[in-house]
Amino acid sequence: MNTAPQLRTVNVTRYVIPLREGGSLPALAEADDEFLYVLKFRGAGQGTKALIAELIAGELARALGLRVPEIVFANLDAAFGRTEPDEEIQDLLRASEGLNLGLHYLSGAITFDPVINTVSSQLASQIVWLDAFVMNVDRTARNTNMLMWHKELWLIDHGAALYVHHTGPNWPEQSGRPFTQIKDHVLLPQATELDDVDAAFRQLLTPDRIESIVSLVPDEWLTNEASSESPSEQRQLYAQFLRDRLASSEIFVNAAKDARKALV
Repeated sequence: MNTAPQLRTVNVTRYVIPLREGGSLPALAEADDEFLYVLKFRGAGQGTKALIAELIAGELARALGLRVPEIVFANLDAAFGRTEPDEEIQDLLRASEGLNLGLHYLSGAITFDPVINTVSSQLASQIVWLDAFVMNVDRTARNTNMLMWHKELWLIDHGAALYVHHTGPNWPEQSGRPFTQIKDHVLLPQATELDDVDAAFRQLLTPDRIESIVSLVPDEWLTNEASSESPSEQRQLYAQFLRDRLASSEIFVNAAKDARKALV
C-alpha cells in the first residue's frame, strides 16, 4: 500500500516579513525548528480551501517525483499577533490562530524565467500534466510559480488549484472536463511527451496513494458552517474527484495537446 509521508508540525516563533507579491498576503516566518518558512494563512481571502489545495497538489507533485519545498503544518499561537504594529497583518494573524501551512523557504532561489531558463520536454510535460490534472490556473508566463534553486526547478504556490471546491456540489461533472486554461501554461510549448507522461503517472497515482495524500488534510480545515458534510465525507469528495479525474485523464491530456498545436 502506498502511503504519503506524515507532515511535520512546527510552531511559528517569529513573523519576519510579509510577502506582498502574493494576493493572500503570505509571509516569511521562523519556526521553533529554526528554519524559515513561507507561511500561508488560513485567515486569508480564500480561507482553508487554499491551504487544502496547496497541500493536496503539492504532495501529489512530490509523489510524482517533482520537486516541491517541504510542506509543514504551522501552528500559530493566539498571542502571536499582539505585538504586530500593522493592523492589516494583525487582523490576518488573529484570524489565523491554529494550524496554517508552511513551505520550506528556499534561500537564494530565483524566479523561473522562460526566456533564460530551459527545461526538458519530459519535465515540461510532467508539470503540464500535473497542472491540468489538479486544475491549477496559476502557472503562466506572467506568474510562473516556479523557482530555480541550486540549478534545479522547484514548484511552489498551488493554492489556486482544485478550484472545483469553490463551485458547489457538481464535483462529478467537473472531474471529466478538459482544463481549457492549460492554453496559458508557461511550459506548454515544450510539453511534447504528454502521452508518455500520462501512462507513467496513471501508474504512480494509485487509489491508495491518492487516499493517503488526501488523508493528510486536517479536520479543522474541513470544519465550517457552510458545509453539511463531515471532514471525513469531505476528504472522500476530494479523493473521489481525483480518482475520477485520473480515470478520464485522456480528456485533459488531449485538450493540452490541442492547445499546444494551436500555439506551435
